[in-house]
Amino acid sequence: MATERKKLLLRLDPAVHDALARWAGDELRSTNAQIEYLLRKALSDAGRLPGGVGRMRGPGRPPSTSEPDEEDE
Repeated sequence: MATERKKLLLRLDPAVHDALARWAGDELRSTNAQIEYLLRKALSDAGRLPGGVGRMRGPGRPPSTSEPDEEDE
């Protein structure tokens, strides 16, 4: 059973947002995913990341859920 993700309003300096958006694009993440990645990394580095936190999906497009059609040979 998946838990609902928290939503929050975040106000950023436009230059900071632009830099985050460019960095996210370079790493094939959305800006939102990049912010979450950086927050998780900071929490982990500070020893404050809770043990029950789920793993983040890696960068890039998610894997396809449909399997390719198999052709009979």
